[in-house]
Amino acid sequence: MDSFQIFMSILSPSVLFVIFSGVMIGIIVGAIPGLNGAIGISLLLPITFTLEPQIGLLLLGGIYMGGMYGGSITAILLNVPGDVVAAPAAMEGYPLTQQGRSKEALYYSIFSSMFGGFIGVLILIFFTPPLASFALKFGPAEMFFISLSGLVVVGALAGSIYKSLFAVLFGLFISTVGVDMITASQRFTMGNINLRSGISVVPVVLGLFCLAEMFLNIGKKATEVVEYKDQDINKMTVIKDIVRQKSLVIKSSLIGTFVGLLPGVGTTLAVFLSYGEAKRVSKNPELFEKGNVEGIIAAEAANNATVGSSLVPLLALGVPGSPTSAIIAGALIIHGVILGPSLFVQRPDIAYTFIFGMLLTVVAMTLIGAFGIKYFSYILKIKMEYIVPTVLVFTIFGAYSLRNNVFDVLIAIILGVIGAIFKKTGVPLAPIIIGVVLGGLIETNLMRSMTIANARQVSLVRYMLTNPLAIVLLVMVCAIFYVVIKMRATTKTQ
Repeated sequence: MDSFQIFMSILSPSVLFVIFSGVMIGIIVGAIPGLNGAIGISLLLPITFTLEPQIGLLLLGGIYMGGMYGGSITAILLNVPGDVVAAPAAMEGYPLTQQGRSKEALYYSIFSSMFGGFIGVLILIFFTPPLASFALKFGPAEMFFISLSGLVVVGALAGSIYKSLFAVLFGLFISTVGVDMITASQRFTMGNINLRSGISVVPVVLGLFCLAEMFLNIGKKATEVVEYKDQDINKMTVIKDIVRQKSLVIKSSLIGTFVGLLPGVGTTLAVFLSYGEAKRVSKNPELFEKGNVEGIIAAEAANNATVGSSLVPLLALGVPGSPTSAIIAGALIIHGVILGPSLFVQRPDIAYTFIFGMLLTVVAMTLIGAFGIKYFSYILKIKMEYIVPTVLVFTIFGAYSLRNNVFDVLIAIILGVIGAIFKKTGVPLAPIIIGVVLGGLIETNLMRSMTIANARQVSLVRYMLTNPLAIVLLVMVCAIFYVVIKMRATTKTQ
C-alpha cells in the first residue's frame, strides 16, 4: 500500500466517522472528573476487535487525543479538572471564568491543544526511530534527575515558599504510603490492608480539586457563584495571540514531546514542567494563578504534545510510553500485530495509517472543541445547587472506578475536606499533586540506582555521574534551582 492509498483510505467517510467518534468520546470522558482517555480506551477496547486493526487503532487514538483536551473544559468552567493534567488549566482558567472570560479561556485551551497536538504528531511521523532509541538511554540515574527537576519547579509555582514547601512535602508523604516496591516493607499503612497498595493520584486529585471546590460551594448564595456571560470572542484573535507567543508554544510542546518519550513518566510531569517554565520566563509572573492565558497555553500545548511522542517508543520499539499507549499495545497484540521495527516492514499499512490518521484526530479535536465552546459555556447557566450534586456523583464514581474500591472514595472525601481547608488558608494544591506524582518516581529510581551501584561495587555518586547524559541532567537541575531562587528573590524585592 503506497502513500496515496493510505491517505485515500484515511479520508474515506467510514474512517473519518470513526476518528470523529473517538475524539468526541474522548472529550466527554476526559471532561468527567476522575475519568480519562485510558479509561475510555479500556471501555471501548472490545469494540476494536470487530474492526480492522488500523481502524480500531484510530478509534483509540481519537479517544486518547480528545481525552487530553476534555479535562480542561470542566477545569476552566467549574474549577473541577477532569484529569490530573488539567489542574494547571483550572488554576488559570477558572479565575478567567470568574472574570466573565470563560469562552476566551476555552478558546485558548482548544487552540493551544491543537498546536501542541500537531507538533507531537509531526514528531511521531518524522522522528519515530531516532527518538525511540534516545528514550532507551534513560536509566535510573537519568530518570531520577528528570523527576528531581520537576520537584524543583515547585519553587516557581506558588506565592509563599513556606506554604509551597509544606504542600510538596505533604504530597511526598502521600506517595510513601503503602508497601515499598524494593524492600517490601509497609509504611504508614496503620494495619489497613487497603493502604498497602498505596494512595493513587486519581483520588488525590479528585479530592483536592473536585470535592474541595464543591464543598466550598455548598450553601453559597447565587450572587456568590460565578454567572455566565455571553461573550463575543473572535477565534482568529485568540489564534493570532497564540502564534505571537510561538516560542512559548514550541517550548511547551517540545517539553511535552521529550517527557512523553520517557516510558513510565506520564503527562503530568510534562504539564507542570511547562507551566513552571512559562511562569519563570513570563514578564508578568505575578499574574499566574489569577487568570494568565500563558499558563493555559503552556499546559495545554504540552499535554497534547505527549500523545504523539508517547506512541513513538510503542511503534518503533514495542515499549509503551504511557499507560494509555500500553492499552493500545494490547489491542495490537490481540490483532496479532508484532510491535517494534518489524511493524514498519511487515505491516506498513497499519503503522502509516495510524501515524497519518493521528493528524486527523487533532483536526477533529479542534473542530469539535472550537464549535462546542458555545455550548460548553452554558454549563455556567446551571444553578450551583444542581452542579454540586452532579459533580459529587461523577467524582465519587471516578474515584470508585479506579480500582472498584470504596476505600478510594473515602480517601477522596478525606482529601476533599483537607483541600477545602488548604484553599481557605492559602496552601497551594498544585505542589501536592507534583509531590504525589514525582515521589514514587524519585524513590524508585534512587533505589534502583543504589542497587546497581552496590552490584557494581561503586559509590552511588560515582554510578549516577558515570553517564554524560546524567551529568547534563544534573546541571539542568542545578540551573533550574538557581533560576527559581533568583526569580523569587527578584519578585520579593519588587
